[in-house]
Amino acid sequence: VNEIVRLNEDPNVQGLALDLPESLYSSKVLNAVKPEKDVDGLSDVNLGRLVRGDACDCLVPPVVSAVIELLEDLGGKKVLLVGADGAVGAALQCLLQREGAATMSCRWKAPQLRTKLHQADVVVVGSTKPDDVPVSWIKPGTTIISCSHDLLSEKRNYGQQNNHAAENAVGSLAIAMRMQNMVKNAERWIQSQQYRKWDLRCLKLQPLSPVPSDIEISRAQSPKAVDVLAKEIGLLTDEIEIYGQTKAKVRLSLLERLKDQPDGKYVLVAGITPTPLGEGKSTVTIGLVQALTAHLNINSFACLRQPSQGPTFGVKGGAAGGGYAQCRLMEEFNLHLTGDIHAITAANNLLAAAIDARILHENTQSDKALYNRLVPVVNGVRGFSAIQLARLRRLGINKTDPGTLTEEEISKFVRLDIDPSTITWQRVVDTNDRFLRKITVGQAKTEKGFVRQAQFDIAVASEIMAILALTTSLQDMKERLGRMVVANDKKGEPVTAEDLGVTGALAVLMKDAIKPTLMQTLEGTPVFVHAGPFANIAHGNSSVLADKIALKLVGEKGFVVTEAGFGADIGMEKFFNIKCRASGLVPSVVVLVATVRALKMHGGGPNVTAGAPLKKEYTEENLQLVAAGCCNLQKQIQITQLFGVPVVVALNVFKTDSPAEVDLVCEMAKQSGAFDAVPCNHWSAGGKGAVQLAQAVEKAASQKNSFKYLYNLELPIVEKIRIIAQKVYGAQDIELSPAAQSQVDRYTQQGFGNLPICMAKTHLSLSHQPERKGVPTGFILPISEVRASIGAGFIYPLVGTMSTMPGLPTRPCFYDIDLDSVTEQVKGLF
Repeated sequence: VNEIVRLNEDPNVQGLALDLPESLYSSKVLNAVKPEKDVDGLSDVNLGRLVRGDACDCLVPPVVSAVIELLEDLGGKKVLLVGADGAVGAALQCLLQREGAATMSCRWKAPQLRTKLHQADVVVVGSTKPDDVPVSWIKPGTTIISCSHDLLSEKRNYGQQNNHAAENAVGSLAIAMRMQNMVKNAERWIQSQQYRKWDLRCLKLQPLSPVPSDIEISRAQSPKAVDVLAKEIGLLTDEIEIYGQTKAKVRLSLLERLKDQPDGKYVLVAGITPTPLGEGKSTVTIGLVQALTAHLNINSFACLRQPSQGPTFGVKGGAAGGGYAQCRLMEEFNLHLTGDIHAITAANNLLAAAIDARILHENTQSDKALYNRLVPVVNGVRGFSAIQLARLRRLGINKTDPGTLTEEEISKFVRLDIDPSTITWQRVVDTNDRFLRKITVGQAKTEKGFVRQAQFDIAVASEIMAILALTTSLQDMKERLGRMVVANDKKGEPVTAEDLGVTGALAVLMKDAIKPTLMQTLEGTPVFVHAGPFANIAHGNSSVLADKIALKLVGEKGFVVTEAGFGADIGMEKFFNIKCRASGLVPSVVVLVATVRALKMHGGGPNVTAGAPLKKEYTEENLQLVAAGCCNLQKQIQITQLFGVPVVVALNVFKTDSPAEVDLVCEMAKQSGAFDAVPCNHWSAGGKGAVQLAQAVEKAASQKNSFKYLYNLELPIVEKIRIIAQKVYGAQDIELSPAAQSQVDRYTQQGFGNLPICMAKTHLSLSHQPERKGVPTGFILPISEVRASIGAGFIYPLVGTMSTMPGLPTRPCFYDIDLDSVTEQVKGLF
């Protein structure tokens, strides 16, 4: 059984045929074989399908096929099965009856055996005839078929010959039928590897008015089991790793299986410059896919970022959508999910520990002592590890025998000479903790006086998160992890994770996190949740891998809808210039999300503060404010047009919006160059409330697409920053601080000048000043600092100061979060 289980899991084995002694053909052994690999057709699952008549889903046992092949014109004949028990006997009875025969079964020791033998026109013998059963009991002219298990090995023993009856042995024919089953199974496997048409059962929504809380809506809708969803969208059983009932990891092997499948349409959801409340991009993303699939019968996939757990307990709210446009289950979505952020935390902090430990050991040991410890003698043999050999090659030392290095070569090999003042790699934790923004490490006596100031970032700010979001394969991720620059040496040269010898270990910690997590919307349509990089110091988009897999699964006429963080000036610009460069994918449509309240704010309305009631200007009709604020919408449409992609404006409607305000926004959007502009009510009505948006997106996707990047990578770093500032933000020019200019010069000298730019700027204004709403002009964009994420593959200039560790407010929302100890339900999370 253990060997069968091992072969079951071997992807190179497509069928299992058992050739065992008669005594080993137990139910336990037969059912150990996976039904899809059961060439002998003897498992309970295969027999059940056979009995039900599902011929295309089952394999007929070879011996049974041979018997049926030998027997012709069975209509009305009496067929006796003797000694044919278990799976073979059941299959024989089923198929013989289906051929019109009247079947009887009997054991060799049964009292009525003589009578039944005399009545039978055909006798099928399933095991060796005992000597005490005379041949004379069988009437003349009877056809006898012998089909015991050992026939497949040609071990025949028929007992006495029956001269007056036609006797047939099925051995050779059964072997041929088994080969036929093997061919059929191989053909079935080949067919299973092809793209499958979706057979999706969407879930019905029954929206209530007034709309209940997000958590009440989520719990009122029973989700499908994730393995059912996976099968519906064409995933194979060996392509998913199930986590509980409602989420599963999807393996990257799918990309190889469907490499020849054309991609679907690629849709980006972006937004205008938001209020601090957010304008509902996640909700629009989910509402759109619910409309496309559940209401228009078009395959679609939503690809979302995984939210950080820190703000979940600090500032109330998640990122799973809301109302009747949600990703289920919200508790799992906003908490641990499948542990990706924890894996990033572990990998990040392993690298941080390696940096400080290496500095300590280099400061306290001679070259010889370091060499002896880095390349120790193990079982009498001394050798370099693979990553150490790679370091030697980078140093120009083409030797593989540790005993042949010169003293100078040993010194070059063992000493990274990290300059502690240049360390940029920080420890991370997925909790809002303001007191970790500045810390001191190394204060214990065991660290021998090596003390330095450092800090913690929130986990999603780690460069490893950005790498996870941009990587295209496991090999690509390993290479990116190795390229991460953590500091400079005392000569000003970059020191990488590869230099520290930790690349392989980081990849091991990230091997499961690289797989996207499959979930579902309230209406049972598929969602990928994968990666959640910061939208300021990183690019703020979900993963390239989730998008690539989804684009294969939806098929050529399907849609993949993903979201960019913050407004279009930040998230969308980075999506195009960073993510699309990494993926090679070309977007079909941009959906630009706007709200009446945000436009009123840009038109001169009072400040909007999270947690405070909205002023009357936002709850009463005010066409003048709306018209004045449409300048921001117009600017964001123009930014989209810089990239040559059609734009559809989605107006996220609130109950306080008047029909006149809605009509005004849609009309001004179309006048400003939008392909279409439609009001959306998915929050209160689910996918049904976004059908008009889905139809507009489908039409826009058929338009001519002249996608282009904003800048050439070969341009100098400063010039690329200037292009973004002037063409996207509307700045007059940029101004670099002396420190920023020095950093630009250093990155250029180190060979990093050809990387794309990832601007770290406030999302609350097109400018660097959050209070400046609408469309600011004539400002000089100050660049205070320029940093680099070399592994992720971008340079990120800081516009002003940028916090990478949020703090807890006076009253964090953890006051309201609790667990029901009886039902185990989370309370107060939303």
